[in-house]
Parts: sequence; structure tokens; C-alpha cells
Amino acid sequence: MYNILRNIFYVPLSILLFLNSTICSSQDTLPIWQDLIPNYLISDEVETREKGNIFWIRKVQKPSLEIYLPSKQNASGRAIMICPGGGYGGLAYDWEGTDIAKWLNSKGIAAFVLKYRLPKSKSVNVGYKAPLQDAQRAMRIIRSNAEKWNINRDQIGVMGFSAGGHLAATLGTHYRNKEYKKVDVLDTISAKPNFMVLVYPVISMKENITHQGSKDNLLGDSPKPELVDYFSNELYVDKDTSPTFIVHASDDKAVSALNSISFYTALIEKKVYTEMHIYPKGGHGFGLAIGKGYLQNWTTRLDEWLTSLK
Repeated sequence: MYNILRNIFYVPLSILLFLNSTICSSQDTLPIWQDLIPNYLISDEVETREKGNIFWIRKVQKPSLEIYLPSKQNASGRAIMICPGGGYGGLAYDWEGTDIAKWLNSKGIAAFVLKYRLPKSKSVNVGYKAPLQDAQRAMRIIRSNAEKWNINRDQIGVMGFSAGGHLAATLGTHYRNKEYKKVDVLDTISAKPNFMVLVYPVISMKENITHQGSKDNLLGDSPKPELVDYFSNELYVDKDTSPTFIVHASDDKAVSALNSISFYTALIEKKVYTEMHIYPKGGHGFGLAIGKGYLQNWTTRLDEWLTSLK
């Protein structure tokens, strides 16, 4: 009898592993570009993935969106595209990407982690154009699928950390600019985020404010002054800039809090709805800040701020 029952209920380990991986991998990943990728060069470069304390992705070849959707019963209709940081040299993909997406889902917010191309990739022709090209296209993809993903197309924001914060702010201030030739009807859709969340962001490329590593990776060693200005996002805030939430730490030795302050000042001058929290301690790259005292409450402040949006 025991052998009969054992045979009835026995399931090979390989099948169990398959079922488990299927359940855990329920989120989809979509390529941003279906066929030809703009600003692309054929090269022998290969994307790399390093799984340590942080899951790093470098030398991105095929930009994509990883999709995290809350249950329909919990969905708020709001969505956020997440730009992980990494100094424009890599992507802290879980620390400032998928972990954030899971937290957003717990608040009923649909989340999309952007794997964007990096400026120094051998597969990119003009380096500084690639991240923004990917961000614009990705935002259009999200907005075009709003009904399918149970999203309000007028409640789609962008969130970025460190250099990813620079990309998010660049999208939020340069969304009108045509960064690539129209590919299809998708490119008639607005790339403007309805709100921005900037976490210890690089904002400016100006001397004595910028994060030099991000600037060097994005613009090169000796960029032209007009290029420095173009990517100094505090200069492009206007009355139509979207509401913005900013978080930084005073003791950030990598990316000066002056970046956030300069952007906040520009937003206030243009009467844009904004909120900023600068904590005395936290350093750089604190992510969700779990276990870091009252700094970890920044996500609560964000949740409250998002609730205040119309």
C-alpha cells in the first residue's frame, strides 16, 4: 500500500523545479525595440550579469521592460517606470529596480523596470543619446498598453535612482524632444511622465555639482558646453514640468544633495507641485533603506505624496 501511495503522489524533482520556476517567473519582459534599434552598432560585445550582494547588469544589448503588476483587486490604476542607477556604467538591477517594483506592487502600483542601454557600450553609436531614446520609447509602450495592464494612462510616472534619477529627470524635462526617428504609430504617443520620483538623483552636469563618474560615462571626458547644458536638467524645468518627489541624504559623498536642491529650486520657481526630503544621514545608494532608522520611512512619505496627486 505504501509503495502504491508513494507512486501516486511522487512527482519528479525536475517537474517540481519547473513548476516553481514558472510560478516565480510570472512577470513578463518586453523588448523596447522590436526590430531595428536606433543608434545601434554591430559589435562583439555581450551583456554581462553579476550576481553578488547587488545584481549588476552591464553592457546592455537589448533594452527591455520587466513588468510587475499588482492583482486587479489591489490595483490603484497608477504605474511607475523605474530607472535603476549605476553611474551610467551599469544597472543595480535588483537593488534599485526589481526590489522597488515589488514594494510598489504592495501599494497597488504597477511597476516597470527599465533595462536601458549604457553610453559607453560598443553597440551604441552616439553614447549620450541611447538612455533617453530607450526611456522615451519605454514610456510610450507603457501608455499604449494602459488598458491591457489596468492602468490609468494619465497616472504613469517615472522613478530613478542616482544616474537613473538623472535619466528620469531628463525624460521629465526633455520629453518633447525627438530623440530618434519615428519607428511606428507608437511614437505618436506622449512620452511625458505624469509625475517624477527622484531618489538621490544626479541632476546637473555642471562643475562642482555633478557626479563626475556619471558625467564622464554619459558625455565623455571633454564634452561641449552645449551638451553639458542640455543634460543639466535644472535648466529645463518649466511650468509644464510634472509634479516631483525628491529624496536625498545630506551626507551623500558620491552625489551631492546640491543636485536635488537645484532641481527643487527650479521647480518652486516655476510653481510646480513638488516635495523634497533631505535626511541628515544615509549616504548614497540606500535603496529602500530597510534597517536604516527613520530614513526607511522615505517610502511612507512617497506613498503619502502619491495619494495627494490628483
